[in-house]
Amino acid sequence: MKSPQLKTEVQEFKRRRILEESRELFYSLGYEATTLDAIAEGLNVTKPFIYSYFKNKSEILRAICEIGIRSSLQALDEALATSLPPREKLRMIVESVTSIIIKDQKYIVVYEREEKNLQPRDAKQLMSLRKEFGIRLATLLETGARSGDFTVDDPLLTAVSIGGLVTWAASWYRPLGRWSQTDVTMHMIRNVERMVCSRTTP
Repeated sequence: MKSPQLKTEVQEFKRRRILEESRELFYSLGYEATTLDAIAEGLNVTKPFIYSYFKNKSEILRAICEIGIRSSLQALDEALATSLPPREKLRMIVESVTSIIIKDQKYIVVYEREEKNLQPRDAKQLMSLRKEFGIRLATLLETGARSGDFTVDDPLLTAVSIGGLVTWAASWYRPLGRWSQTDVTMHMIRNVERMVCSRTTP
């Protein structure tokens, strides 16, 4: 008999495999052209297997779209929880989130392409998460402005701009392309610092 922990791990693995296969199909074929039959065929399972984890294709799309923003929020919160000064927290956030965007690139691209196909309630909830990311980042920028680390006229607008800049990498980064992940990450850090820092970073 499986232990509760092992059973949970197995369920999480199966759910993750459904999302991975769906991500590949949504990315290459598009959401509307992808059927549950195709997802099941790609996994060599039956549709009832998929239904045991997701009610429908729309629920799969929501889960895919949620991955990047929840991971980014977690990375942001981990940085904010440190005792680092504002500038170092910001560098940590940009580095971590850029890594997430690159690692979860196809999830991000599917979200950007297929947001229109989300159920209205799901789209609203995901937008709330994105807004929360901007609000928390803006709070850090405000703190840095008070300490003299940053020069920011509109913290929230700047936070949204930073989020957009970093997320943009998902649309053009190529694993075997001209720029490595380190190149892209350092580029993002430098550009964000140019946006907000009042002094040249050592």
